[in-house]
Amino acid sequence: MTSLVRHRPAPAETGPALRALCEWTPPDTPGGGLHPGDLGWYLRYDDAAVVLWADADADPAAPVAVGFLDGPVLRVTAAPGADLAALSADAEDLLSPGQDWCDGLPMPGWATEREESWSVMSWTPRPVSSRAEPVDADAAADRVLVQRSAFTGSTFTLERWRTMKRSPGGGLAVEALVRTPGGEPAAAATGWFAGVGRCGLLEPVGTRPEHRGHGHGRDAVLGACAALARRGASAVAVVTPSANEAAVATYRSAGFTVVRETRDRVRPRKP
Repeated sequence: MTSLVRHRPAPAETGPALRALCEWTPPDTPGGGLHPGDLGWYLRYDDAAVVLWADADADPAAPVAVGFLDGPVLRVTAAPGADLAALSADAEDLLSPGQDWCDGLPMPGWATEREESWSVMSWTPRPVSSRAEPVDADAAADRVLVQRSAFTGSTFTLERWRTMKRSPGGGLAVEALVRTPGGEPAAAATGWFAGVGRCGLLEPVGTRPEHRGHGHGRDAVLGACAALARRGASAVAVVTPSANEAAVATYRSAGFTVVRETRDRVRPRKP
């Protein structure tokens, strides 16, 4: 079994982790775990706790896997050909009671799958029309307003937007904001670039409740997808709860198709 060394880089030192995730991102829809955009979005927290694994017998500075705890879920992506058994055994040591779900690793003994399923959807670049505008520093407060309104309990703030943008992942982000005809911010989407010829990711996408049902979310999605395509993304993926019929319908209307359903692994309960 591979001998692993585990690092916990500070948020400002996550460049190698992001570069590795970009290199491991395929041209089509990612296979699970982490996309560099997931990490980029997580870096809105100035205390983001990222974990990087390396092969102690090879190059201890070269990542073979990257992950972080997303609430109770451990999310991990490994390099092609990595020793998943060694990674899974080491990753389990990170978990405390209550951190009982995993996305991206076949955790030993975790044969049970969580009931909630997720739709993994993909968009192929094509000409689109969208009213979305890019988000700059002047529009950031409106982008934050959409996020906080669209997601109950959101802790997103203007300072966290700034933290995200100045992080090592900030340059991968493209953001689209859609306004009503009267100029009110209505919907927003953040897209993440993983490199030319690699699949981008939407994370997150939201519409303010009072502005839903008017196509604003679709325009935000298309605006972010178009921006990723202009940078050279070969496709764009999004992952949404399968039970969220409104979100699935929005993505379908923007040209996304469901490529698979996925579930997180869950730790078996002890008798």
